[in-house]
Amino acid sequence: MAMADLIPTLDDEGLANLRANAQRLENSDVARQAEQAAALLPLIDAELAERLSRAPPKAPPKARAKKVAAVAEEADEDDDSADD
Repeated sequence: MAMADLIPTLDDEGLANLRANAQRLENSDVARQAEQAAALLPLIDAELAERLSRAPPKAPPKARAKKVAAVAEEADEDDDSADD
């Protein structure tokens, strides 16, 4: 089985490792390795882009407890000063 056929079956870590190796081998003195790496890189990048597009969007960051408490305390102070 050709390496290009294995790309979709790799997990994210394996794909990242393959990309790092292909980048390294692209600059190899061995012409065959450099050619194969150069041919694989666009396929790897396409797979990474496809996975990124299928990934669910990241949730917005949650408010931190200290920040929420500070805002609540500030609101209480504003309410107290409004009563005066």
